[in-house]
Amino acid sequence: MLELAIAFAILAIVAGVLGAGGVAGLSMDIAKWLIIAFIILAVLSLVWPG
Repeated sequence: MLELAIAFAILAIVAGVLGAGGVAGLSMDIAKWLIIAFIILAVLSLVWPG
C-alpha cells in the first residue's frame, strides 16, 4: 500500500512538471488517502492484541 502511495506521489510530481494540473491533483489526493490508510492500519496492527 505504501508503494502505491509513493507511485502516485511520483506520478503527481511528473504530471505537475508537465503541466497536467488535474492529473497531478487527483494523484496527490489518492496518494494522501493511501498514506492515511497505511498509517491507520500500521497503528492498529501495533495496538490490537493478537
